[in-house]
Amino acid sequence: MGVPVTLPHPWPETVAEAEAIQERLRPLADLADPGPDTVRYVAGLDVAYATAGDRVTAAVAVLDAATLETVDEAVISERARFPYVPGLFAFRELPPLVAALERLTVVPDLLICDGYGVAHPRRFGLACHLGVLTGLPTIGVAKTAFIGDHAEPGPERGAWTPIRDGAEVIGRALRTRPGVKPVYVSQGHRMSLDNACRHVLALTPAYRSPEPIRRADRLSRSG
Repeated sequence: MGVPVTLPHPWPETVAEAEAIQERLRPLADLADPGPDTVRYVAGLDVAYATAGDRVTAAVAVLDAATLETVDEAVISERARFPYVPGLFAFRELPPLVAALERLTVVPDLLICDGYGVAHPRRFGLACHLGVLTGLPTIGVAKTAFIGDHAEPGPERGAWTPIRDGAEVIGRALRTRPGVKPVYVSQGHRMSLDNACRHVLALTPAYRSPEPIRRADRLSRSG
């Protein structure tokens, strides 16, 4: 079955081509749709890089949102098709991630990727790109800040502060465990920032990162 993916562009070969694709697709990311209040299946997406060579391994783990049991997974390993350029990591990670999504037998209702959405220099990070290609609600959750500034959120679980780039709010630093470093949440597609944070907290019962991303991370490193 797989996740239907519409690819409106060939994979770029140059930085200029990649940046032009991000600029062209950015208006297609729907940031006004609040997204679903409840979901049945959630996919975590992550990519591991080989310590030697130029291979990337993409993993998608689909979990039951209520029980957090894994119901489907897919792993694709291939040679990276694009150089290592900050702001353009999506073009290294998208080809194997798309192939992994197409291999699934369970279609998720929500994608959560280890990366950025609008918290990106061109407001079109990996989460936005994946959302536009699949049409699915998508959230970016990163372990480190990329651009923008934020105050430290309170120490309690659920505390957050806005990430601002100038006057623009581009995400939130969200505390998922008391006294533990926050994660960095940004909209990808068809998901409000309020709703994104609510889903992230619901999917993070015991660790710093959402469980779907943790499963995908383990899968990518073992694949």
